[in-house]
Order: sequence, then structure tokens, then C-alpha cells
Amino acid sequence: MRILIIGSGGREHALAWKIAQSPRLEKLFVAPGNAGTSQVAVNVAIDGEDFEGIRTFVLEEKIQLVLVGPEAPLVAGISDFFAADPELRTIPVIGPSTRGAMLEGSKDFAKEFMKEFDIPTAASATFIGYNIEEAYDYLARMKPPYVLKADGLAAGKGVVILEDVEAARAELTRMLDGKFGKASEKVVIEEYLNGIELSVFVLTDGKNYVMLPEAKDYKRIGEGDTGLNTGGMGAVSPVPFADKAFLKKVEDRIVRPTIRGLATEKIDYRGFIFVGLMNVNGEPYVIEYNVRMGDPESEAVIPRIKNDFVDLLQATAEGRLSDIEMDIDPRTVTTVMLVSGGYPEAYEKGKVIHGTDRLDRALAFHAGTRETNGQIQTSGGRVLAVSAYGRTREEALSASYAELAKIRFDGMYFRKDIGFDL
Repeated sequence: MRILIIGSGGREHALAWKIAQSPRLEKLFVAPGNAGTSQVAVNVAIDGEDFEGIRTFVLEEKIQLVLVGPEAPLVAGISDFFAADPELRTIPVIGPSTRGAMLEGSKDFAKEFMKEFDIPTAASATFIGYNIEEAYDYLARMKPPYVLKADGLAAGKGVVILEDVEAARAELTRMLDGKFGKASEKVVIEEYLNGIELSVFVLTDGKNYVMLPEAKDYKRIGEGDTGLNTGGMGAVSPVPFADKAFLKKVEDRIVRPTIRGLATEKIDYRGFIFVGLMNVNGEPYVIEYNVRMGDPESEAVIPRIKNDFVDLLQATAEGRLSDIEMDIDPRTVTTVMLVSGGYPEAYEKGKVIHGTDRLDRALAFHAGTRETNGQIQTSGGRVLAVSAYGRTREEALSASYAELAKIRFDGMYFRKDIGFDL
């Protein structure tokens, strides 16, 4: 099979690494890819939102399946673009329709969906600029902390949690005034849930689904979960507190109603659903949906999947996921992100990366990298994800940290406490 992956991050490298192992693969392309994906696939210099460029390439290279990694092309409508084109409509796209992508593209849409299908989530209300006084009144009736969420995509930075009501009012005003551009034209104000987070991943063909391994990621830049939010500083899979009883609650109360709701709403959905959860005293509540695999969770989850990934994707495309039995590696995988100095604020690019070829007990999934004149260089804030297996979480973390010590680039930073709260 000839497959195209769209994206350029660590998630896409992990997907490419896994797909490249399939005996059913004929040729694999990644658009635009990075220095890591070029080791297992052919990189193509096409942006993920250049639908016409993708169309030309897919037809020229006789691509038989397209896997969309990041959210932006999905929200922009790539699945609908393929479905509407007579020459493309027979080529399956793993990723939801534009309406399905609204689960991530609009927090207000997701909240209304959860209310409609009785999926447990925090109480909330949505406000826009002209009813800001109502928003102030809503804040005044709430107990701190105050959770403010930009409705649209804000590159993982659109959620603010504040303890002081005056600070929350001021931040709400800034958000509605365009702090996050169009993403915060609407703002969701949400009840704060006190618990511990985790992420559950599902692959669905729109009717059937399979449960993928769960993971816990670490968003804050500083140890002890302090400092600014990032795209993710590391991940652990499996999650110790997500036992069979808890995951059965997740499946019964959240996953099944979500799949049923998509079918009821006649939303075309073939792809991944990332359910961001809060475990509140053993009860699961949805914090958010994403319509793709997470990053860096993918770099911990995908290595645990033993199934042929091309089989999984084809079953998804053909509506046959009910035929699939998942085979999951029982070992723990831990992922530690290496990031550029200064991230998530200003940082420099173009730093030469040394040592990735020296790893023998871990996988180095490339995120923000590029190859220039034979050298691998940094090209983003999050640079590499170092993932390792272990019979225990401690063994896996020990391997991740021992192996990342072989890598260096100017300004390299990583958290030394991934998994500290488990």
C-alpha cells in the first residue's frame, strides 16, 4: 500500500516508524515531515493545509490512503475536500469530516455535544464580546479557581486557570478582545475539576471502535508541574491509576456515548479520538476532545501497539474495526521531551543536534528537527522525544534518562521528573 502521512512532528515520526514496519507497505511519504521521518519514509515539501498541492501529489504518486496527523488540516476540511473531488473520493482519509473536527475546533461545540449525549464533563457556559457583563456575573457566581478556554484552536495555549476573580475578569476581557485571535472570539468559562489528568485514545470507523493504550502527559515547562504550559514535556503509558474498573467507566460513560452521538448526528468520522480526562475520586470527566493522536502521548502509546498498523488503518477505512483484536505490549513506555532553551517563549533554531545515532535502549522520535547539509538541526521548540520500554515505570524512565544523556544541542532542556506524581 502507498500511504501519505500529513504532518511534521513527533507524532508523525512515531506513526511513520510504526507504519514502516508493516509488510503490507509499498511506499511511505510524509508531508512535510522532519529529519526523523526521512529515515523511515520519503519527505515531501508540501504544507498540510495546501490541499491543492496534496491533491496533485496524491494523484501523481497513486497514494492509496492518507493519514492526517495534526488538527489544523482536519479543522480546515481536508476530509471533506477529498470527499468532494471525483478523483480523490475513493482514497480514504484517516481523519474526521469538518463537522467531526469541530469536537476539537470548537470547545463550545464539544460542550454542547457532551450535554446532548449525557457525557460527564464540567459545568460551563460560553460567552462572546457583546454579553461580557453576563460573563462577569457568571464568574461572580463561581468558586475559584476559574477556568477560561478559548473556543477555537490556540496551539495548546488557549486555556487559562486563575485563582482571583478580578484577574479572571481581566483575562476574559483580553481573550474576548483578541488575545488568541479568532480562537477567543468565544470563551468557555468552566467549573474547575480537582483530580488527576490522563488521556484515552480511540480509533473509530464511525460505527465500531478499538481502545488504544492510555497515557498521561506533562504540560508545564517546570518540574513539579510549574511554569508555563507547553505542547507537552513527556508522557507515560500505561497509567497506574487507570485500572480495568476505571477504564470500563470511561468506555461505558464516555467512549460509547461519543461514538453513538457521532452516528446519531450523522457525522462522518473515521479516525482517532483523543479524550482528555480528569479522574475525580475515581470518576471520569471529559476535559476536552482532540480529533487526532496526542503529542507527546503518541510517542509513548504507539510503541505499545503490536498490531500491524496498516491493517488497523485499512480496517478503519473499510468500516471493519469490529474484526480487529488489539494486541498491546504490557510493558511501560516513558517519553521525555528535549526542548529548545527559552521554550515555550522565544527560542533559537538551527542548533546542531549530536548523539541521536548513539541510542541503543531508546527511540528518538524527531519533532522540531530538519536536516541541513548533512547535519540534523533544531527547527522548533520541542525537538526530540526519547521513548524507552521497561518492565516497570521506573525501569523505563531510567532508560529514557540514561539514553537522552547521549544527546546534546545548545540550550537543550528537559524535565527530570516525568512520572513524578505516579
